[in-house]
Amino acid sequence: MIDVRNVTKRFGGFYAVDDCSLSVEKGSITGLIGPNGAGKTTLFNIVAGAFSPTSGQILLDGQDVTGLPAHALFGRGLLRTFQIAHEFSHMTVTENLMMVPEHQPGEHLASAWFRPGAVGQRESEVRQKAEEVLDFLKIGHVKNELAGNLSGGQKKLLELGRTMMVDAKVVLLDEIAAGVNRTLLNDLVDNIERLNREFGYTFFVIEHDMDMIARLCDPVIVMASGSVMTQGHIADIQRDEAVIEAYFGGSPTGNATTSADHAAGAAP
Repeated sequence: MIDVRNVTKRFGGFYAVDDCSLSVEKGSITGLIGPNGAGKTTLFNIVAGAFSPTSGQILLDGQDVTGLPAHALFGRGLLRTFQIAHEFSHMTVTENLMMVPEHQPGEHLASAWFRPGAVGQRESEVRQKAEEVLDFLKIGHVKNELAGNLSGGQKKLLELGRTMMVDAKVVLLDEIAAGVNRTLLNDLVDNIERLNREFGYTFFVIEHDMDMIARLCDPVIVMASGSVMTQGHIADIQRDEAVIEAYFGGSPTGNATTSADHAAGAAP
């Protein structure tokens, strides 16, 4: 679904991403981990269209999308969430979801004047879709609440819900566990698994919570110094001394699984 080919991103003389290549297979939940400054978020921003690479190529479902802006990638089915939720705080939860689908006739003044029936019908369809999404995520009870009043975990669920309002091919999840209590985090993980299993969503996940990575992701890709260090199943990653060295700057003093689990508390 995603091919990153020899991508470099340079800011002045600093290489945030350095000749990085990786792939995210269709239908997978692929994890991306690494120590501070590894280049994970910069790579996400390149894939999501926030940055253009200095060099290299990005393919989405076999098509070259290098340098396309985020709105163009949205139209091709690539969506992302953010570590800090980006809700419309003074709109209701339902209205936040209804904002997502493109090309609604009510966006045009002429349609509102001359085609009120079409506008009303489409708005009714989008509202029904939003309510179905909220029911799927089990947060229908807050549908009329202002989004700014939600808890951190509910805002993350709302962000996930926005990806369900369109036909997403691949969703980039950036630190979705950050600031979320364990109960709501379990709900988030359950919903990600259901979207993958029942609707075929492909997910690409940056995360420091190793329990979440272990439950969700296969394969797991490890970045360090702007490039891919290794990838594989999480059990193998947790035993890899080079990975532990990159995270902690020294040889493991205990068993590797315990050491890697401590990375859950690392900063992004």
